[in-house]
Amino acid sequence: MREFLTIERLDPTKRLVLQRLKDFSEIYEPMSASDATSQSDRCIQCGDPFCLNKCPLHNYIPQWLKSVAEKDLKFAFNLSNEPSPFPEVMGRVCPHDRLCEGDCTLNDGHGAITIGGVETFINEEGFRQGLKPYFPGITTDKKVAIIGSGPAGLSAATYLLRSGIAVTMYERSDRAGGLLTYGIPNFKLDKKIVERRVNLLIEAGLKLVLNCEVGKDIEFDEIADQHDAVFIGIGATKAKGAKISGENASNVYMSMEYLTAIQRKNFALSYDKKFDFKDLDVVVIGGGDTAMDCVRTAKREGAKSVTCLYRRDAHNMPGSVKEYKNAIEEGVDFTFNASPKEVILNDSGKAVGIHMAKTVLGAKDESGRQKMEEVKGGDFNVNADVIIMALGFDPCVPPFLAENGISVNSWGGIIVNDKHETTTAGIYAGGDCYRGADLVVTAAYDGREAARSIVKSLLR
Repeated sequence: MREFLTIERLDPTKRLVLQRLKDFSEIYEPMSASDATSQSDRCIQCGDPFCLNKCPLHNYIPQWLKSVAEKDLKFAFNLSNEPSPFPEVMGRVCPHDRLCEGDCTLNDGHGAITIGGVETFINEEGFRQGLKPYFPGITTDKKVAIIGSGPAGLSAATYLLRSGIAVTMYERSDRAGGLLTYGIPNFKLDKKIVERRVNLLIEAGLKLVLNCEVGKDIEFDEIADQHDAVFIGIGATKAKGAKISGENASNVYMSMEYLTAIQRKNFALSYDKKFDFKDLDVVVIGGGDTAMDCVRTAKREGAKSVTCLYRRDAHNMPGSVKEYKNAIEEGVDFTFNASPKEVILNDSGKAVGIHMAKTVLGAKDESGRQKMEEVKGGDFNVNADVIIMALGFDPCVPPFLAENGISVNSWGGIIVNDKHETTTAGIYAGGDCYRGADLVVTAAYDGREAARSIVKSLLR
């Protein structure tokens, strides 16, 4: 350990741009055992590890780095899977530069350890060697229903099944995974990775009910009556618009409807052909990871040009730095300090461009973030054949919440206490339906903590 003076940070190898733009395969090559070992050898084993503290799941990062350095893969695999429901997913999609790697002590002049790459290596190599996370089977007479199969739901199912509690999961889509399946493109997360985790849960006793929307195909009361507790993890799927004139034009789309359509296409399922953007000028409004997913997807779909417009500067983009850099490498054009004012329509009511205001960052507000101010006389237009809004999401509020005494706050987020229990006893919630649109890792945390609360309540 502590080889940081002789071994430099090593990022996972990326496929060549011209090669990766031809398909939707993951762009990062798996780390070799020697590279994962050498990176792990750089860890200085801090007495108060910032990486662990910054991780929402509080993963045992220094401990499994030490195990990899000592070539004890089985122990590293078990350590990795203890606090995390799907570490091989986190190793791929977490914004490590803002979390564990961002707080690595070695950032002070030496370069952070490649924590995400090592985390992925541990689990992929572990699975390759036949290792599996342990589940005891159903050992209790308790039953819990989970509504939604996204990160929060899968996490809750994982920790309930580890406690021997039977779980039935209701998912309105045709596949489990939620955002992991239909919201994150294959080039970041191969869907076989998600399917493998879901299958592990099914082997452990999970009953998965697909194409079943609660409140439509089955009543919430029926589910509640048949189970000892219910966890709600329905995400935040209500897209935010820009609230500008013309945004309801037929060729102005919301990010998730586009990403879902293209994922259906990649699954060889039926999809709406209006989302074929080949040879078109595509404009994406937004600066988060979803915006990066959209621009990079459009490049792979053969768009003539892809432009991302963001109202602040690159430094203030809310998404991951690595995703921004990947988008630049793949030929996406960025225009910063530009805020949308109006969608430009032709005589047929179709969008042909967008009118933008030039902005600057001024004084800081109460939160410490610089306020955005428009520059007088700085307006400009951007031509577009299609426009995609990637401005975030709010929770949807299905009728069954109010009907069952489950309260929400002013913006639709489900209200929970410190045990993740809602205002109705025995009903729990977590993930984006409680936080608003956030990270996969925070949804996983919510699912885990809610499951632990449920276990304490049912098995006390």
